[in-house]
Amino acid sequence: MTRTTAPVPPRPRSCPPYRGTRYRTPARPLVAVQDPEAVELTGPVFGAADITPLDHDLTRQHTGEPIGERITVTGRVRDRRGHPVRGQLVELWQANAAGRYAHRLDQHLAPLDPNFTGCGRCLTDDEGRYAFTTVRPGAYPWRNHVNAWRPAHLHFSFFGTAFTQRLVTQMYFPGDPLLALDPVLLSVTDEAARARLVAAYAHDLSVPEWSLGYRWDVVLDGPCATLFEEDGR
Repeated sequence: MTRTTAPVPPRPRSCPPYRGTRYRTPARPLVAVQDPEAVELTGPVFGAADITPLDHDLTRQHTGEPIGERITVTGRVRDRRGHPVRGQLVELWQANAAGRYAHRLDQHLAPLDPNFTGCGRCLTDDEGRYAFTTVRPGAYPWRNHVNAWRPAHLHFSFFGTAFTQRLVTQMYFPGDPLLALDPVLLSVTDEAARARLVAAYAHDLSVPEWSLGYRWDVVLDGPCATLFEEDGR
C-alpha cells in the first residue's frame, strides 16, 4: 500500500448515494460500558486450537471442487509502526462465483454451489502474514438504485486479543469496472484510502496450474490504516 503522512478523513456517517447508511448511522448516543474488562472476561475466546487445517482453503471444505476462478489471497497485517501483528485471527466470507451468498436471506437468482460455503479463517504467522485459497466471487445486484451491482469483493474481519476488538472491512479486485460505480466504495471520500482497499495482482503469488495470486496488506491503525466499517458489518 502507498504510505502517506496525511491523516485519512473518516468515512461520512451518512452518504446519500449509499442508501444503507441511513439505517447504519447511529440515531442515539453511544452507550458507555462501565467495565470494559468484564465484557472481555465473559465474552467468547479463541485460540490456535480452534483453527483447522482446512479453514484457510475454501476450495477444500467439501467433497467436491467449487466452480469458479481459483485465487490465492495473502498479505501482511501490521501496526502503524510497520511491526507485524502476530497471532491475529483473520476471517473471510464472500459470495460464490455466481455472486450468491450461502445464506437464507440471499434470494439473488443465481445458482448456489454445493461445494462452496464461502467462509474461512486463519491466524497470522510471526511475520504477520495470512493466506487464503478461494474462488473469485461474482458481482451481484443489491437494489440500492436502478441497475445497481456490487463489484467483486471479499469481506475480512480482524480480531485483537478479544472479540470486542473486531475490525471489519472489504477487499476489492484491481481493474473491476464496477469500482467506479459502487456507492459503498465511493463513500470513502479519500482517494488514497480507497486505493488501499483494492488488492494488487501478484504474479509471484500465482500457483502454476492452480490459482492466480493477489496481495493485500492491512494496517490496523495510524495515518495509513486500512479503512474499517464503523458498525462492524
